[in-house]
Amino acid sequence: MPSNASPAPAPTPAGGEQVEPVDHLAPPDDLRVEPDDLRVEPGVPHELASSELLAGTRAALHAVVELLMAGPQHRASGTIRLGVEPGAIQTVAEPRLRLEATCLSGHGGQASLLGSTTPMALGAAVGVSAGAPVGVYPDTTGAELDEPLGVDADVATALLDWFAVGAAGLLLFAPQERAVLWPEHFDLAITIDGVNYGISPGDGTSSQPYAYVGPHSPVDDPFFDVPFGALRTWSQVPDAASIAAFFTQGRDRAASVR
Repeated sequence: MPSNASPAPAPTPAGGEQVEPVDHLAPPDDLRVEPDDLRVEPGVPHELASSELLAGTRAALHAVVELLMAGPQHRASGTIRLGVEPGAIQTVAEPRLRLEATCLSGHGGQASLLGSTTPMALGAAVGVSAGAPVGVYPDTTGAELDEPLGVDADVATALLDWFAVGAAGLLLFAPQERAVLWPEHFDLAITIDGVNYGISPGDGTSSQPYAYVGPHSPVDDPFFDVPFGALRTWSQVPDAASIAAFFTQGRDRAASVR
C-alpha cells in the first residue's frame, strides 16, 4: 500500500462533502495525553530500523485509519479529525471507533487486525461501511477494501506508542492546542502562526518515525533541512521533553528570520 510522501498543512475540502466547522471537530478532553514520562523504549527504534515490517504495518494502520475511521466518521458526522490517547487512536464523533495495536472496536463489536483480515471484513465486524472520505483530499492511501492488511503486533504497538509520546510532546510544547490525527498523511499535528508541528510514523521522506516542524512559507535557515521544514527521528527525540524542545527550537528559528 502506498504511503504519502510528506506532511502538509491541514487538508481542505476539494469539492463534494464539506467539513463543517462545528464544535465536535476538536478531540474531547478525555483524549488529551499528559506528558508524564512517556518515552519510546530505547531499543525499539534500533530494532525496527531496517525492518520491512515497519513499512508494511505503517501502511496497514494508515489504511485502517482512513477507510474504517475517518471515512465512516466523515460520512456520519462531517469531520475527518481523529484523536490520540496512550495506546490508541479514536474517532472524535460518531461512529465511535477505537484502534489499538491489533484490534479495532466500535458499536458493532471488535475485530483483530492480525492474520489475513481485510478492511472490508473489519468494517463488517465493527458495524461500519469501509471507505475513504469523499471530496476532502485527493491523495488517499490507495488501499483496496479486499486487500489483506498484514499487521505486526510489536511494530503496531511501537507506532501507537510513538503517537502517544508525540501527543505528550505537543501538549508540553503548546498546552492550549488540541492535536489532531489527520488521515491524509497519517500524522498528528497542530498549527501555530503559520507553522505546523507534528508527529509522523514515517513516510517517503523518512522511513523512520519522526517529529517535524513545517513552516508554511520557506525559511532560509540550515535548521530546516528537508523540503517541508525540519525533522528529527524517534531515536533522536525519544520522549515528550525532547520533542517539545525540538518544536521550541523550530518555532524560535522560524520566528527569527521573519
